[in-house]
Amino acid sequence: MSIDIGNAPCSWGVEFADDPRNPPWRQVLAECKRAGFNGIELGPVGYMPEDPVELGEALSKHELTLIGGVVFRPFHDPAEWSDVLDGSVRTCKALAAHGAKNLVLIDSISPRRAPTAGRWTEAEQMDGAEWAAYVGRFRTIARMGAEEYGLTVGIHAHAAGFMDFEPELERLLGEIDESILKICFDTGHHSYAGYDPVAFMRRHVDRISYVHFKDIDPVVKSDVIANRTGFYDACGQGIFCKLGLGDVDFPAVRQILLDNGFEGWCTVEQDCDPAGKTSPLDDNTHNGNYLKSIGF
Repeated sequence: MSIDIGNAPCSWGVEFADDPRNPPWRQVLAECKRAGFNGIELGPVGYMPEDPVELGEALSKHELTLIGGVVFRPFHDPAEWSDVLDGSVRTCKALAAHGAKNLVLIDSISPRRAPTAGRWTEAEQMDGAEWAAYVGRFRTIARMGAEEYGLTVGIHAHAAGFMDFEPELERLLGEIDESILKICFDTGHHSYAGYDPVAFMRRHVDRISYVHFKDIDPVVKSDVIANRTGFYDACGQGIFCKLGLGDVDFPAVRQILLDNGFEGWCTVEQDCDPAGKTSPLDDNTHNGNYLKSIGF
């Protein structure tokens, strides 16, 4: 059995390909390796070169494996289907070119959901027709990734989107065949949503194909839930902390993976310090060292 630990450009603040604040992609590759990781995600498609030769040479130079890629697009908005499809096709092509296997689907943040992140009982719900169309869009992309590109596709719940809370995730899993859709399980987002990541993993470990490691500051979480703070303000308050400093039980997560013979990649996603007091390199060096300290 083999568990490999990687990282992702979002740990360097890269959320959107065209954000002028993004660090140079070559810098991210170099610092990912310096922090002790052997693999990295693609990041938002278009951030790293889509020329496979250019990116392949850079990955080889830094001895990094391309792990997978995320389609973080508005699956909840039918008017944005062309954007979802564009991001999905380009990501699939990029992953296939480098032999990466993990395609992750995330419904991006919705203005209808951001104000109630972490609060299931207050969150707006889709009606039946909207939900059915929403699931259909995920099914279409999952089938394309799995059947046309040979990728392992995972659904990723994310705060402030319409695939956020555990009941929604389990409902979706029941409506899309496991042969085309697995789970990319994010420990931190599951905690933020108000659920126990370890308990969910125990129930669904057989469907988990890929894991994102993220931690949640319990003090900040308690405060933002009590004060009904929206997603963006919660991020600004530092709800996503460095690994091992929050409420996710990573030793238990490790044991579940070991007990069930999990093989593959687990990827750190470290939101940057909103106060800018620490650097991504320092934060991710901490994260790598913490994971090594508990046996990863």
